[in-house]
Amino acid sequence: MSQLTIEASTPLCLLQDAGRFGVRHLGVTQGGALDWRSMSWANWLVGNGLDASVIEITLGGFSLMAEEDCVLALGGADLGAQIDGEVLAPWRSFRLHKGQRLQFTQPLLGARAYLAAPGGFDAPKVLGSRATVVREELGGLDGMGRPLAKGQSLSYSGNSVMLLRELPGDLRPDLSLAAPLDLVLGAQIGEFSGQSLFDAFNSAWILDSRADRMGIRLLGTALEYQGKPMISEGIPLGAVQVPPDGQPIVLLNDRQTIGGYPRLGALTPLALARLAQCLPGAKVRLRPVVQDVAHREQVEYLRRFLRR
Repeated sequence: MSQLTIEASTPLCLLQDAGRFGVRHLGVTQGGALDWRSMSWANWLVGNGLDASVIEITLGGFSLMAEEDCVLALGGADLGAQIDGEVLAPWRSFRLHKGQRLQFTQPLLGARAYLAAPGGFDAPKVLGSRATVVREELGGLDGMGRPLAKGQSLSYSGNSVMLLRELPGDLRPDLSLAAPLDLVLGAQIGEFSGQSLFDAFNSAWILDSRADRMGIRLLGTALEYQGKPMISEGIPLGAVQVPPDGQPIVLLNDRQTIGGYPRLGALTPLALARLAQCLPGAKVRLRPVVQDVAHREQVEYLRRFLRR
């Protein structure tokens, strides 16, 4: 078993995995890594299953020291990672020798980095997952949903004797927002005014600073819902709700399980992964797609993992 000691952390640094499924009928949300692509590639770099537990580091402010020689992998955002002052680029596995310090400073590209270890970081499973959901006090190192904190120990039981790997450039996820975010149209799409639908898909939206793992508010031209009041219903990952003020909210992994606001639809998993790497103030555009197209793109992306 290899161990590392956390020397600095923030409330935004959490133990995550693919999430908690089969429990939403109990009112328990999904949780899990916001950028599932980066988490999966980080796990691939150390030979893990794609859903093994990782550390999700948001915006930096995290550091740890190796208590013995170990192998780790880094995917996702460039948060200015350094090993004893030497720059460490993401998308590779690396060795951390006993006494060396790994530090994440500030965002250079993207918002969330994922640190993986062979076999995944050790933690108890709660309702089938180690994913941390602070609001529900589930998951994490002690199973109580607490963020990672200074002085805690991280351990993993996988094999540290392995060849180091680097993710080829053509497989590295694009963390920019050059392309629109695909949105699968929802059941209430026909209840918005025609002008609102034009604005929704032909205008830029600004990511509000009012954002967390539950959701991200989009700022722009207010959208007008013309339908009848809704009865609360189940909310899928990526749902784009429109509250009475007309400013859409993209609901993320730690969202509530039901809601009564009308929805434009839901972002695709690939679009959500890109959105998770965006900082407040960034501009995004939405692009409508049908479910069949979104499904084909998701299946093709997952096949890329199987071919590696």
